[in-house]
Amino acid sequence: MHLTRFEDAVPYAPPGHHGVTAVRLQGLDAGGPDGCVVSISTYAPDSFVDLLPTAFETIYVVLDGELVIYAHGKVATLRRDDSVHLDRGEVRSIRNVQSSSATLLVVLLSAKPAGGVN
Repeated sequence: MHLTRFEDAVPYAPPGHHGVTAVRLQGLDAGGPDGCVVSISTYAPDSFVDLLPTAFETIYVVLDGELVIYAHGKVATLRRDDSVHLDRGEVRSIRNVQSSSATLLVVLLSAKPAGGVN
């Protein structure tokens, strides 16, 4: 068993994320499983992710708040308990247009980046 308490989670700065704080709960430098990473991202009001391809197959689950995701020319509003799956390389952007923070559970699959931790 590999336990990570939230207060002990490894903070990191995902590239292209603005106004977003992230902590890694499992995988990579947080220890635990190979090939899978679980993290929590907190999106402050007006925070966003640049329109970039995903580095890994990705699952997002909104734990609290509301986020807008742009992918393949489509726009979707994700609310609490909504989820979305993106294949590796899908171009997406995420934005918090609300006046309160939003919390996102992020699961990266086959997360073995070349050349180090992403």
